[in-house]
Amino acid sequence: MIFVHSILRYAVLFAVLIAFLVNLRGWLMSRPIIVWERSATIIAMVLCHVQLVVGLALYGMNAKAFHDDDAGAWQKFILHAHIGSMVLAIALITAGRMMSKRSNDERRKQMLIALTYGAGILLMLYATPWPVTEIGRLFAKGWL
Repeated sequence: MIFVHSILRYAVLFAVLIAFLVNLRGWLMSRPIIVWERSATIIAMVLCHVQLVVGLALYGMNAKAFHDDDAGAWQKFILHAHIGSMVLAIALITAGRMMSKRSNDERRKQMLIALTYGAGILLMLYATPWPVTEIGRLFAKGWL
């Protein structure tokens, strides 16, 4: 399950980055949203929710390890920084998509998505235990 969560991370980051970039370009160039751009934002949001469910399932299967008195640095990182930041990032992405759906102005739609998806991807990049970091090396068993 950790392997799936790890591999899905790259799909989520790629999809959110694509959705952010196309909507940023559309917002800055004042052009209407085309179908594949709208689809990219929806796919990115759906992948984020799937990743959240997989992550919460992983946490549920190992919850006791995170609350032991002798929990290490990586458990504390996952419990506090990772879960909190990821939930906030996914909430931002979802809120941006929902607010853009309600807007009538195409430029405002793209601005909302660009800003919220941009903030979301920054939070995701911060809270991911990358294999090149100390926390990532401590947690590197079973993931890429």
